[in-house]
Amino acid sequence: MKFLLGTGLLGCLMVFSGVALSEHPEFPFADSTQEHRFLELTKELRCLVCQNQSLADSQAGLADDLRKEVFRLLKEGASDQGIIDFLVQRYGEFVLYKPRIKPATYVLWYGPAALLLLGALALLILIRRRAKTPVIAPCGPQAEQVRRLLDQD
Repeated sequence: MKFLLGTGLLGCLMVFSGVALSEHPEFPFADSTQEHRFLELTKELRCLVCQNQSLADSQAGLADDLRKEVFRLLKEGASDQGIIDFLVQRYGEFVLYKPRIKPATYVLWYGPAALLLLGALALLILIRRRAKTPVIAPCGPQAEQVRRLLDQD
């Protein structure tokens, strides 16, 4: 019984700790619009340490520093694009979850579609070649065996 109670309590703590961590009480927002901008920006930016988490989700120390930097820039009145440009200039394109479309990222953006089209084209060519391949009829003694087998049905 104690085990079930402890497990249930632990489960509740885990669920509610996620809610507590999602809010940022250390940042005194002027209004809900500023808080919404902050949350959206931290979701768009990648944690440089974790690499597969956004700044909003990461618990790394560098992510905390970057969240503070985003908050400072918001307080100074920087636009969303200005904040993103500042972080890209400082940390590179890797800080963005969605890299910008430019010649250096064409392969990233258009590569999968190009590979899909090449695969479809290769499949189409293969199907057409197989359709044009003639059936080779057996000749000589094998031809007679084939005819007999076909006539039995």
